Amino acid sequence: MNTAGTIDRPLTHDPKKQAPMKPSTYEPAGSANQDFTISGAKDSRQNRTREMQLIPEAMARAHMRERLQEAERDRQAVRLVAARRMQRRAERASLRARRALAMAVMQ
Repeated sequence: MNTAGTIDRPLTHDPKKQAPMKPSTYEPAGSANQDFTISGAKDSRQNRTREMQLIPEAMARAHMRERLQEAERDRQAVRLVAARRMQRRAERASLRARRALAMAVMQ
């Protein structure tokens, strides 16, 4: 079976081995913008590919940064709870010492 490939299922993914595109009958000749060069298009395609390849790394970095910030907020909350607990304990000890001093003075 010798079937020509389609856009969705090309015979090969190598652009050099694919048949050249024929001009469309729906558009008049010369309607496309001719203000870019082929090498510029190739460079921008390579940059896009490089950027696309770096997106998962950037997302992973952002995710890790978010997780680190969350962990730091949790640590700060734990330290705040511990500080309040120690402050209440110190206040109770101060009240006990004050009562003990008052009892000593009264006798």
